[in-house]
Order: sequence, then structure tokens, then C-alpha cells
Amino acid sequence: MDGVDIDVREGEIYGFLGVNGAGKTTTIRLLMGIIGADAGTISIMGETTRRTSVAQKRRIGYVSQGQNFYPWMTCRALGRFVGSCYPTWDGAEYARLLGMFDIPEDRRTSELSGGMRAKLALALALAPRPALLVLDEPTAGLDPVARREFMEIIVAQARRHGRTTFFSSHLIDEVERCADRVGIIHRGRMRFEGEPGALRGRVRRVRLAAGVAFDPGCAFEVWRDEECDGVRQMALSAEPGAWATLGLPGGGAVEPMSLEEIFIACVGPRRVRV
Repeated sequence: MDGVDIDVREGEIYGFLGVNGAGKTTTIRLLMGIIGADAGTISIMGETTRRTSVAQKRRIGYVSQGQNFYPWMTCRALGRFVGSCYPTWDGAEYARLLGMFDIPEDRRTSELSGGMRAKLALALALAPRPALLVLDEPTAGLDPVARREFMEIIVAQARRHGRTTFFSSHLIDEVERCADRVGIIHRGRMRFEGEPGALRGRVRRVRLAAGVAFDPGCAFEVWRDEECDGVRQMALSAEPGAWATLGLPGGGAVEPMSLEEIFIACVGPRRVRV
């Protein structure tokens, strides 16, 4: 990691975006105290630490990237086992969640499908009624229908209980549909943090004829510069007010970009020639 600074506000759904290997899981493992930080601090619900304590973890619901359960345990027994670690464990809520997710209480975890295992992990994370829910690519490996259902459950739970929710993903549609604010990490560094609408206001596409000399100026950061079929396209980032000062050569145009296009411009190669 390279000086990552993240601010997740109380009660919001925060989407943590990055390609595989960008540093999402490392950040979450630091947050959860699974690994220790070489430097810096972590502040969770007003308590600042170098490494998350057991007391802090008891206020966090956590779903890791892979679900590893004791295969011989039934879902009911697993709930009793996990519940013993949380003073706020709500057994009735756990049973309700299993029923809502159509997970049989007497089914062994080894007999569950991938989608059911993901929902079981979510039920275990929600049953203690945590103040903070942390999810590390929770829909990885799920089919599109299961992914959509899983994220709808997370959003509904967050809105109903005012729960702060932090989830990582490399799937743009998940983040765009669910997140109040987003953070983009690339190669261990934060590239952007804010509302999706603010990101679209900052980053736009400039379209020019290929070979045209153009310098946007110091107010603009070039995220991507590509040429294809005689057209030069640049993805530029700047404060929204700076766009009114951009002087384009004749025939040039400024266009809005989708969140997916912005994400690719942010984490992909800076210069592309096709």
C-alpha cells in the first residue's frame, strides 16, 4: 500500500473499486486487524488504533472474499458457534435471515451451493446487528441473478438499519447501483474518493482529430490518451469549474463518460495506440 487514505462516513454505503491486485483485500485485512500496518492509523467508530482490537471487531460484521466454514457443522450449529463470540448476537435474527435466504438450518455447510454459502456468510455477519458491515468482493463467483439478489439484500439492510457498509468490488454495475460514495484504488494508491456523480463531473472525454497537438494545461490531469481510426480521445480529470476554461482546437469536443469508462481510464494504460 502507498499512503492509502479512506474516509467512510457513518450510515453510507461505500463502494471500494479496483482491479484484481489493486490492494482492496490488503486494505480490508488491515482494517480487520488480520495483518498489521507498517505505518499509519485506523479509526473505527471514533476509536483510533494501529491494529483493530477484539472489542472493535465485535462491532463489525465481516464477509471475507472466500467463505470457509467447518464442513461438518449444520447452519444452526455454526450460528451457535459464531454467536458465542459476539455479545450482541441475536439468535432470532439469525434464524429469520436463514429463513429469508432459504437456507435450511439443519443443512451441513459442505452441502450448500456457492450462492447459499455467500448468503450464509452474510447472515452470520448481520446477526450480531453490527454498526459496520465490511464485505470483501462478496459476490465473487456468483451468477448475475445471485449477485443482484445479494446486493439488493445488502442495500435493503443498510437502509433499514442505517448501517455503515463498506464493500469492495471490481464490478462497476454493482458499485454504480448501490454505492453512495466510491473510492478507486490502483497499485496500492487511492486515485479518487467521492460521489459517483462528482466523479463524472470531474472526468470527461475530449475528442480530437488524430495527430492534433493539444496541451490541456496544468489544471487537467491526463488519465488516458488513445488514438484509433484517425480519432484521438483523451480522458481528463479536473475540478468541475476548470472545464469552462479548456481551450480546444477546431473540431474538438468534450463528452461525458460513464462510470465504467472512467474506471477503465483510471486504472488502464495511460497511452493506447490501435
